[in-house]
Amino acid sequence: MRVGAMRLGRLLVLLSLVAYSPGPVESLVTEWGPGDVPVLLIPGWLDTARDMAAMRIHLLGAGWPGTHVATITFSDPAGSNRDHAEEIDAAVADLIERTGVAEIDVVAHSMGGLATRWYLRAYSEAPVRRVVFIGSPHRGTLSAHLAWGEGRVEMMPGSAFLDTLNAEHPAPRGVDAITIRTTVDTHVVPGESATLPGIPDHKLCCPTHAGLLRDPEVFGIVRRYLADDDGALRRRR
Repeated sequence: MRVGAMRLGRLLVLLSLVAYSPGPVESLVTEWGPGDVPVLLIPGWLDTARDMAAMRIHLLGAGWPGTHVATITFSDPAGSNRDHAEEIDAAVADLIERTGVAEIDVVAHSMGGLATRWYLRAYSEAPVRRVVFIGSPHRGTLSAHLAWGEGRVEMMPGSAFLDTLNAEHPAPRGVDAITIRTTVDTHVVPGESATLPGIPDHKLCCPTHAGLLRDPEVFGIVRRYLADDDGALRRRR
């Protein structure tokens, strides 16, 4: 009886696969064609490509080709965002050369968002279409007192670096952006520092600062935003 039940179960599984029709996520992947725009993942202070692995796996699982999802590890993860911007420029150029596309998208976590903004400021013709800032201290964070390196100095509230960065528009004209943050972020203090004027914001409860990179809801927002061709989730300036 047990063997017969097992066989029946397998038969039902096979029938369900034959009759399977794609749900919302699968339909979106099929219709949009993920991978048309490559994605560069940028880690935060003291982090490396390994910390962005969950986000990369999510993108690959949603249909992005492995060749179209790159992750950078800075030579000095605690160093200056100005130096990181130069490394981002090199990574972007490499990704474009390898894929043959005209522009890319960026997903940046924590201090990586500051490096990304400096990159966009320093390279006015940067081939970037959309940026997702995840838990980035755009106006600094009090937790920088516990950090070190040039990144620490630049993340201090009121730093000359942030004053220069925030004196201009959060993103250059033609580049779309959103922010994603958590209500229990102990790394970005105050929490409102993770927002940007005029940029759509997504506030979630309750992943940790690092947990934002492994949270299914965060990935859902990222996936829909990068695949959004009708502009429903973004604001064009």
